[in-house]
Amino acid sequence: MDELQNALNNKSLTISTFPEKGRCLFTTRDFSPGEVIISESPYVSVPNKNKESPESKCEWCFSSTNLKKCSACHVVWYCSSICQKSDWKLHCVECQALKKVDKERLKSITPSIRLMVRLCIRRKLENQKIFPTTATDNYKLVEALVSHMSDVNEKQLVLYAQMANLVNLILQWPDSEINIKEIAEIFSKLACNAHTICDSELRPLGTGLYPVISIINHSCLPNSVLVFEGRLAVVRAMQHIPKGTEVLISYIEIAGSTITRQKALKEQYFFTCTCSRCIKLGQSDDIRESAILEGYRCKDNECNGFLLRDSDDKGFICQQCGLLRNKEEISIIANELKYISERATMSLSSGYKTEASVAYKMIEELQMKLYHPFSVNLMRTRETLLKILMELQDWKEALSYCRLTIPIYERVYPRYHPLIGLQYYMCGKLEWLLGETEAAVKSLTKALDILRITHGTKTPFMLELLSKLEEARAEASYMLRSQNED
Repeated sequence: MDELQNALNNKSLTISTFPEKGRCLFTTRDFSPGEVIISESPYVSVPNKNKESPESKCEWCFSSTNLKKCSACHVVWYCSSICQKSDWKLHCVECQALKKVDKERLKSITPSIRLMVRLCIRRKLENQKIFPTTATDNYKLVEALVSHMSDVNEKQLVLYAQMANLVNLILQWPDSEINIKEIAEIFSKLACNAHTICDSELRPLGTGLYPVISIINHSCLPNSVLVFEGRLAVVRAMQHIPKGTEVLISYIEIAGSTITRQKALKEQYFFTCTCSRCIKLGQSDDIRESAILEGYRCKDNECNGFLLRDSDDKGFICQQCGLLRNKEEISIIANELKYISERATMSLSSGYKTEASVAYKMIEELQMKLYHPFSVNLMRTRETLLKILMELQDWKEALSYCRLTIPIYERVYPRYHPLIGLQYYMCGKLEWLLGETEAAVKSLTKALDILRITHGTKTPFMLELLSKLEEARAEASYMLRSQNED
């Protein structure tokens, strides 16, 4: 690890180890907002294929256009000869193994299985000196990752063993070259350390293992953000980070109560967060925030107070106006919500988008009666409606829902969170499409102010945003001149 430390010194970073946290990444100089702290290519990666992203993707760059299937294994796709050549050292070994797998078994090869197969092959090629290594790109970094095998329940251990057996059946290597127990343990490392590779608009494309970036710890109030430029993982400062500060990103969705966040972290990453948000658990500010994000609204629609459980357990009392909301009333709305939600989910999964939009609007109406206006549940429903309306090309209504989500985003996320920037970007595009040019300029400007911090300024996505903003400004200026001349 001395080689890694030396390499990180050159990037103004250092690794420190603490008993309660393990390895941590610290800065050795000040970093400015938007500055790249560290970037890393994946040690191994695979494209994802699931219900949300069913189309095939290029094995190397995750593009879904101009694809051609590997003529030998018929499993892997490439968008160009450049991508195929870039991946060939690894895929030529993988290809030989996949060719021997029968068609039925191929159906059970998930992205996680393929990631592990590639990991085993990469390690073998490194040992054979076929694959070059560097201080920041070698199998020893994978070995150093935390596995949490002792924390995994028996059901999960059995699953890891089954997955390891499948990897063994695919590779068909001699016992001297493959260790099923070791592979099972690496699966537990992947569960805690692999990252979902997303495009610039945070849509998932694939899964990759980034051993150096995996050293970075979590905070529910992070000072940095992880985004992807193609398959390259890039960590940027979201705020001024002084010398000697720990670099922190968020591992989970941070819009939620402390209890919800703690539960998610414990279940997937096996630790209890002690960040500046989480240490307030049970304090008055935290109770208030949790009640707003995940609790009920006041019976008085004019009141924006938050509700807490009554000491007599008769219901919930508004902490602003003192009105009691009884449990029976809440239960009736909650049961109705559950019934309609099941119907809405079924319509959406069956592809009946118009029916789904009607059902989700009914859900929204009930949630507005039940939850606080800043409720995360209400926010999620509006996100779903926005997505459906975009697919139905109902641009006007989509814009109204986009605008409704922004105030909640600005409450639940840090100032320079990419999701806020992307929501302003979508808002600006819809406003421009609907002829609201001046509003579009304001929204796109706000999007740029945030996304230049999280995404930089030189990626194709950001260059497109800059171009749109310049065009919208020119159009707004022309319209203003025309009005003045008239």
